[in-house]
Amino acid sequence: MPHRQATSPSTPPRHRVRGALKWLHLWLGLMVGTVFALVALSGTVLTFQREILLAQHPEWTRHPLPSADAQAKAFTRLLAEWQPRGLRSADIPTARLPVWQAYFPDGERRYFDPASGELLLIRNADNDPVLWLRELHTHLLYGETGEDLLGVCGLIAIFLLLSGLYLWWPRKGALAASLRWHAGPPTRRWLSWHRSTGALLLPLLLLATVTGVAIVYHDAVRPALRWSFDDGPEVVPPLPMAPREADMDWAAILRAAQAAVKGGELRRISPPDDKDALVTIRYRAIGEWHPNGRSQVWLDPYAARVVQVHNATRQGAGARIDEAMYPLHGGFIGGWPWQWAVAASGLLPLFFLVTGFLFWRARRRRTVTDS
Repeated sequence: MPHRQATSPSTPPRHRVRGALKWLHLWLGLMVGTVFALVALSGTVLTFQREILLAQHPEWTRHPLPSADAQAKAFTRLLAEWQPRGLRSADIPTARLPVWQAYFPDGERRYFDPASGELLLIRNADNDPVLWLRELHTHLLYGETGEDLLGVCGLIAIFLLLSGLYLWWPRKGALAASLRWHAGPPTRRWLSWHRSTGALLLPLLLLATVTGVAIVYHDAVRPALRWSFDDGPEVVPPLPMAPREADMDWAAILRAAQAAVKGGELRRISPPDDKDALVTIRYRAIGEWHPNGRSQVWLDPYAARVVQVHNATRQGAGARIDEAMYPLHGGFIGGWPWQWAVAASGLLPLFFLVTGFLFWRARRRRTVTDS
């Protein structure tokens, strides 16, 4: 058991609270901190997942994007060959990722030539380390149960960060001294490194952690934010359309969608299925932070006619805050400076875990020596 100083009934309540917080901060940090560090480290890698993929396949960037009509022809082929095998949706080729990225059950992704629709690559958590890390980062490799555990670990991590701030908070006039790194002795060194770094970089790590927890608990966070900002009702999608035997002109469908989004970038197509013939296309409206956008356009594919458009930038403040969580967490805004800042934040939990452990070990050794 950890060494704890005895407290008497006359000990001021503030000191008792502080002592309890120190004990909780230390032991929760040593136990949950390992999971926190692993998840954060995987997030550092995932911040550069697109760059890693393109570095592995530089040939994808050697040719200009084909015309919209050529892409529509390729998508027609994709649907004919791959929708019966589970294709659910596909990202339209862009300069950022100049191939079709199609999504299949169990998290599998397949990549196709933007003009011909030829299969280029199959990725899943079993054959791709980055997708394995993604599964670790989002589900702890354990499905929905792992996601629930991840949420609990995230809440504990927020407690660790805020309790660490409380324990560090300096007396008046002692701010500069509280931020110094000391070379020795060991207990003072590791504690000063742990506290000073935490105090200086707390806003960055707290933002990354809070947004991550908000993503895990999205189903509760979004309604709470919308209620707090009095957003009004959610957008209601159009009623399903009955499928029928008829040809679909994908070039015309994409042209109609592009005309309807008024400068937005079409990003992800969800094709019709056997229950609903409507085509849903996600697009990135002007001013959106999300890399794939949260705006949507629904179309009648038989007439290449727009049925409904949802522009996410015209939502209430609560919904916009909710949809900012993912791009903030993933480093998708502000260009490379924020991307590198988010990547750096993923290294901090490991630093705190190591310095916290070294402090505990040094203190334990000193206690044994003094006894």
